[in-house]
Amino acid sequence: MTSLDAHAVVDAVWKMESARIVAGLVRMVGDVGLAEELAQDAVLAALEQWPEAGVPDNPGAWLMTIAKRRAVDHLRREERRDRGQERLAHDLVTSVDDGARDVDDVLGALDGEVGDDVLRLMFVSCHPVLSTEARVALTLRLIGGLRTDEIARAFLVSESAVAQRIVRAKRALADAHVPFEVPSGPERAARLSSVLEVIYLVFNEGYSATAGDDLMRPSLCLEALRLGRVLAELTPDEAEVHGLVALMELQQSRSAARTGPSGEPVPLHEQSRGRWDPLLIRRGFAALLRAREAGAPLGPYVLQAAIAACHARAATPEETDWPQIAALYEALVRVLPTPVVQLNRAVALAMAYGPRAGLTLVETLTGEPALKGYHLLPAVRGDLLARLGRHGEARAEFDRAASLTRNAAERAVLLRRAATCAEEAGRANTAKAVKAVNAGRTGQAGPAETVNAAKAGKSGDTAEAGEGGPAETAGQPPRAAGRADSAKRVTPAATPGGRTGGRRAADAGVTLGAAMRLFLARPGLSADTVRSYNQTLSRLCRHLGEDIPLRDMTSHLAAEVFAAAWGTAAGATWNRHRAALRSFASWAAEHGWAAASLAAPLDRRPEPRARTRPIDRSLLRGLWERPETPLRERTLWLLLYESAAPAEWALSLDVEDLDLPGMRGEVRTRGHWLRWQSGTAALLPLLVGDRRRGPLFLADRRPGPGRMPAVADLCPHTGRGRLSYERAEYLFKRATRDLDPEGGGYTLHRLRHSRLAHLGEDGWSAPMLMSLSGHASARSLHGFVRVPRPADTVA
Repeated sequence: MTSLDAHAVVDAVWKMESARIVAGLVRMVGDVGLAEELAQDAVLAALEQWPEAGVPDNPGAWLMTIAKRRAVDHLRREERRDRGQERLAHDLVTSVDDGARDVDDVLGALDGEVGDDVLRLMFVSCHPVLSTEARVALTLRLIGGLRTDEIARAFLVSESAVAQRIVRAKRALADAHVPFEVPSGPERAARLSSVLEVIYLVFNEGYSATAGDDLMRPSLCLEALRLGRVLAELTPDEAEVHGLVALMELQQSRSAARTGPSGEPVPLHEQSRGRWDPLLIRRGFAALLRAREAGAPLGPYVLQAAIAACHARAATPEETDWPQIAALYEALVRVLPTPVVQLNRAVALAMAYGPRAGLTLVETLTGEPALKGYHLLPAVRGDLLARLGRHGEARAEFDRAASLTRNAAERAVLLRRAATCAEEAGRANTAKAVKAVNAGRTGQAGPAETVNAAKAGKSGDTAEAGEGGPAETAGQPPRAAGRADSAKRVTPAATPGGRTGGRRAADAGVTLGAAMRLFLARPGLSADTVRSYNQTLSRLCRHLGEDIPLRDMTSHLAAEVFAAAWGTAAGATWNRHRAALRSFASWAAEHGWAAASLAAPLDRRPEPRARTRPIDRSLLRGLWERPETPLRERTLWLLLYESAAPAEWALSLDVEDLDLPGMRGEVRTRGHWLRWQSGTAALLPLLVGDRRRGPLFLADRRPGPGRMPAVADLCPHTGRGRLSYERAEYLFKRATRDLDPEGGGYTLHRLRHSRLAHLGEDGWSAPMLMSLSGHASARSLHGFVRVPRPADTVA
């Protein structure tokens, strides 16, 4: 057997047996941290011996035996005063060593049932003395057998952060002298609730990921299911345990149908029920039956499982018993009166009795502090408003929901819904304007226009409802048929001037903000293109106002904005924004909303093609040593120089992305690690201070109420937002004006290129520079390193 094969076998055995092994060791030594160290010693012994000796017939028992022997050696060395442990060591010393069987006999007699030990370990790892994050990490490590890097990947946090949580958790358990036992009486119920909460938190993070590019993380769902099934076997008389298992089984049964081909969320009412897993549904029904047979009052997990069972019983969306689901939510509110449960109840009421019933309840939740940053509240409210035909308000809610979520798949769906609502609102305004034009020409509205306007106002009332949970309700796309019907509602009448009355009404009704959202929501645009176009158009909206009609936006106004925003920018920057405006103007002209000549006065600027000259090293050294330079700027500049990374990457770093001992930080959106040197390493701890979350580089002051950034760009400790690229660029230019012979100051881009040039002068190769800076191609680095030609090669 090769070492690689042995490693794979050991890894598989460890995940299956780790809880049993660690639990047995904790029973012996009374310390969670020490028990895990002894178990890891056994794993190392397996990695050393199995490649040569082969895998034993019972690998789990082999690991347990070795681990217990390590524990006995520890007890001998430490000479514990505990009489039971002394007797254990004495028995092992005086007994004849006939092999693993004798050791297991002696230790098994003292340890009791293995199942009891695993249950005790669950109660210890989920002890309320630990924070929620620590409980989750420790449970996955001890009970689930997951490695630190696996837990970190699952929750999109750094490996060092997970390791620190686990270490602090073990220390907290030791300091609190938490006994290795299953509590009894009222304490047992409270501790069991904590265990169930941890398992369900793991499942929910896998079922609907809070951050990242993927909607789901199946590995976490399966791990939570495994933990729940183990707990159900160990506590057969606990109704809530079986209720949680039933809930997870039923929800997991829909996992294959919850996403489309590209990973986009699929609402429940649009899911292919043929893809639901019938085995998991049967297991869920069986667990729910066991929960009811336990005879205890209905708890929150049993009630939620009953709601999931209502969905599973329905062969088609139309057969779903929404009144029964609403009644179950009403019962759930009585035992679990949280704002999130009320939000789910509002969805059920909307499905059972119409969107107005749901919206009435949602309106009472808008002031709840617990839902302030919860993206599903505006998502649900937007869905209900859209179904009531209030598309303008719905668009604002979907925009807000998109800004609050950290999950890329959900954000994309919410932005599409916002764009669709903007389109519907524009059509409704057009219909009203046409009606007004025709009424002004004839003195009254004709029957056709009245009918069309009525249809436009009621279009949302006939929209299909979402499913019973706000996460998937928010993801419901509007019907294509509804959009086609809306497009055919208005037939503008011709006017003597050659243009139509409808076209003039459309010009008056479409605003810059609405047009911008429609423009950015077009299919086929890459994420980089959307980001670039959004920078240009957002600046126009900021200067001119989102509500300005497109017909009032002239080329003169556009030129004024460009002069104010990018008048002194480099040629490449000016040309990029100019190209974005030209593209937007051409698109708007095709719809008859604006003139295609909006960018006509903006001439293209020359872009020098020669390689940018690097900033002299001595000048940069002097810049780092300036005593008047603030800590934030000095840290950012040194980080950019030492990492040779784009400024956008450095500014996107969060505190939790940092690996300070490893002198690196993870750029999550790029899958790249920024690596710095001693200069940055000395400054970063001073800059971070006591902060544990939020942006690394903060703005100078808190944002105003009218320009609140996304939650991910706000520091929870200070309330300040993330430092913008524009502000960072301005500060560096201002600080380097006296260094620049031309007097304009250097750019952050030039600072990065200076580092690449200096490293090239020091002999770095193109592959080495690619690894450091994140360049995707060596071709883009040929300006910084000398690539040998065949003629340069000495024979």
